[in-house]
Amino acid sequence: MEVEPFTLGEGETPLVRSRRIGPAVGLEHLYFKLETVNPTGSYKDRFAAAAINEMLSQGKRRVVTCSSGNAGSALAAYSAAAGLECEVAVFIGAPENKLKQMLAYGARVWRIEGFGADPEISRATFKCLKQIGAAADAALQVSSYQFNPVGMAGVEVIGHELVTQTAALNRPIDHVVCCAGGGGLLLAVYRGLKTALEGKEQVDFPAIHCVQPAGNNTIAGPLREGSSLARSCESTTAVGGLQVANVLDGHEVIRVCRETGGNGYLVADDYIFEVQARLAREEGIFCEPAAAVSLAGVLRAVAQGEIAAGETVVCLITGTGFKDQCAIDRMLADTTCPVISLSEFQRQSL
Repeated sequence: MEVEPFTLGEGETPLVRSRRIGPAVGLEHLYFKLETVNPTGSYKDRFAAAAINEMLSQGKRRVVTCSSGNAGSALAAYSAAAGLECEVAVFIGAPENKLKQMLAYGARVWRIEGFGADPEISRATFKCLKQIGAAADAALQVSSYQFNPVGMAGVEVIGHELVTQTAALNRPIDHVVCCAGGGGLLLAVYRGLKTALEGKEQVDFPAIHCVQPAGNNTIAGPLREGSSLARSCESTTAVGGLQVANVLDGHEVIRVCRETGGNGYLVADDYIFEVQARLAREEGIFCEPAAAVSLAGVLRAVAQGEIAAGETVVCLITGTGFKDQCAIDRMLADTTCPVISLSEFQRQSL
């Protein structure tokens, strides 16, 4: 008897057209793929669903993972729903709200000093996690092709959805722009697009671009410089979710970006926070800083004449704004919400 796949309703996320930011820079066909509406608020739910389905088919009961936040939250939620245990080693600097989300789902969570920032500590931590995940009842679930191609296949569905959604617009995609930490998302979108477009009448494959915070320059810089290899770094960015000092899928990301005519873009943290606020106030899209990185890259590319008016551009908006309380506080630093009397409210409103 065929078993129904385990799901919390992930996927089929909307593709919405930019109303203000795109037209302001001459892009009438700028679109946002809103992964914020997945069950735990990020695209990592696609990974978690595929990973947990595989574990259930193998009779394994214990998830072992590491995360800068979103993968841990997704795996914790899906583990809770499936009745599995979940253990998460968290990158240092992960936002508190993501930690609380994991804990709310019942996960065991450890913050490891230097993990995600220091390449040597990160390598040693991964080695330890591999040993723990090798237990008979366990599986190491890291959202990277290097560690879990089955889980990442769930993320590839984004590419399939984009082909279907843009077909309804009667417009081919010219550019797809992704933020990157380890690079797995970008690689998954590429593979999903490749599969979905195979055999279709498509003149050009979209250029796929990699955008990173300047303080986590493992892929975007080497790509722009002409290198074929990503490189590890000491991560200094304050953008949670993209603090990945080690090379995971970076070499392959550089290859596919170059193959498709894409490029690398480095953007400063302050600019990312500014774009995050613009998305909320000009587009009604409330996302975490990491999710604003793709749009920051688009705006940089337009300013440099590397994306032209009239082209169709898709930005991946990867996670909801509620993930990062510090980013919310930063965005609202100059605003207040005072308690006032009814008469004062009437005076100010009329």
